[in-house]
Amino acid sequence: MATIQGVAELAGVSTATVSRALAGKSTVSAATRQKVEDAARELGYVASATASSLASGRTRNVGFVLPVLGSWYYGSVLKGANRALADAGYDITLYHLEDTDRHPERRKRLFAEFLQRKRVDAFIAVSVELTDAELARIHDLRKPMVGVGGPLPGVTTLSLDDVAVASLATSHLTSLGHRRIGFVGGEEGDNLDFQLPRHRREGYEAALAEAGIEPDPRLLAVADFTIQGGYEATKQLLGDPRAHPTAIFAISDETAIGAILAARDLGIRVPDDLSVIGIDGHELGEFFELTTVDQHPVEQGRLAAQALLAELRPDKAATPIAVDLPYELKVRRSTAVPPARQRD
Repeated sequence: MATIQGVAELAGVSTATVSRALAGKSTVSAATRQKVEDAARELGYVASATASSLASGRTRNVGFVLPVLGSWYYGSVLKGANRALADAGYDITLYHLEDTDRHPERRKRLFAEFLQRKRVDAFIAVSVELTDAELARIHDLRKPMVGVGGPLPGVTTLSLDDVAVASLATSHLTSLGHRRIGFVGGEEGDNLDFQLPRHRREGYEAALAEAGIEPDPRLLAVADFTIQGGYEATKQLLGDPRAHPTAIFAISDETAIGAILAARDLGIRVPDDLSVIGIDGHELGEFFELTTVDQHPVEQGRLAAQALLAELRPDKAATPIAVDLPYELKVRRSTAVPPARQRD
């Protein structure tokens, strides 16, 4: 079995230098690090994670805090982050905050106990709005943290402008000539941090106002971020003879896919009779030919991991920054000009 002593002999350096080189210490020159890595690769040597942790004070582990496990969006962010962190030699420990409204002790325990066991070097929190007390506990640990989804005081944060994204989606519909545009989305009281449903509705209403369209409460349908939620809400909206929308802006791609399926079940053709647009960039979007505003969630995870790795560098000065996440309109076949008989 390969040992650190064998790597040191082959590379012509001390065991201490091998340890520092494989731990990525900046005190080791690039040439020496390369010699050590080549020797370790030739011998098939893998440093003990436990030994490295004891020697460096680092666990090579990042805590990843998510509000929901079964969501495509969160899974995609995790995928992007995991790729970047794995390439840098880090593992991930997952912390789950789902259903903490009904079981608040779970969330309290997470911040009071789990995150303070020093099993991780840093944290990434996705769509988790932390209280002042929770933020104080994180800062007391003196571990780097990156947030995705909204502003966190004293923390580097990557944020999507949900008002602008929703406005872009709705403006795409108004530019095609639609004036009866339904909104299928969540209520302000939904269990989502950073008030995402409210911000996306604000963007929808702002785009209507810019087009000179008065919002109609009959065109609002409450749905969650799932296909089933979008299906049920859209079926109710399209079944209301007072509503008769020519287009629907759905709060997420999964909600939009549910809207398309509901329209088909009612014999309403998309996009001939009804245009549908969502937000996300879901992998099923191409199959359903869904027009969407792609927020690139895998890229969000990669960017979050990169920001965290930068903060983990020994020479990094802790200066929190705010980063605007990119998004783009992707036009497919689910949107078109409204039928002539339905235009105002």
